[in-house]
Amino acid sequence: MKLISMIPVAAVGGLLLFAAKDFPEWGAVDSPASQSPVSSHFISHTGVDTEVPNMVTAVLADYRGFDTMFETVVVFIAGVAVLAILRGSGRRGSQKREFEVDAEPDLIVTNTVRLIVPVIQIFAFYVLAHGHVSPGGGFQGGVAMGASFILVALAWDLEVALERFSISRCMVVASLGIVIYGGIGFLSMILGGEFLDYAELEKVLPVSREMARYHAMLGVEIGVGFTVSAIMFALYANLSSEGRLKGGL
Repeated sequence: MKLISMIPVAAVGGLLLFAAKDFPEWGAVDSPASQSPVSSHFISHTGVDTEVPNMVTAVLADYRGFDTMFETVVVFIAGVAVLAILRGSGRRGSQKREFEVDAEPDLIVTNTVRLIVPVIQIFAFYVLAHGHVSPGGGFQGGVAMGASFILVALAWDLEVALERFSISRCMVVASLGIVIYGGIGFLSMILGGEFLDYAELEKVLPVSREMARYHAMLGVEIGVGFTVSAIMFALYANLSSEGRLKGGL
């Protein structure tokens, strides 16, 4: 059976390698992406429209705001669906697994993690808040924050991590992230613009239209970070314990 399954894998892999030779060189100015009028518009107008030095963040959170919002919603829905499936199966099969071993947390590991976790979380906030001017943003900062809670679960046990960030709290934070993102969009409509038309926020912020878009992007990135970090840790907690939320890996 394994040999049979290797045939389509090898065939698809060969096709991908064969097609890769048609890719343009990295950074080639004559590539289709570089010559596209859309790319030219972003390159020439991003700084003027949004006051955001990081073009990637401006495209994701402003020009492509709808797409990024629904990406966040998809993360939330997928997380809720996986949690519902695993929690249901965990209640039906709660027997102890043969390979589970009760052991005290290692002193060196726990003390090292106790020092590292605050640094990781501070860096997560930095990546989130600094995504306008350097690589980063809500997805990256959210992953770093979620990883810090996973590290706590690995160093001690899942129960200790859940005391700090319970599943119910994860769902509240994840939902809050969606509300923040959508709320900024609805606020733009209330102020007379279109959904996610950040420039309309100049009516409630003491800044220019360009800087209103800048600050609104920070707001939606915070919403993304909330959802991503909460769903990431909630998925780990359920996957590592088969939905039982006890023991973990």
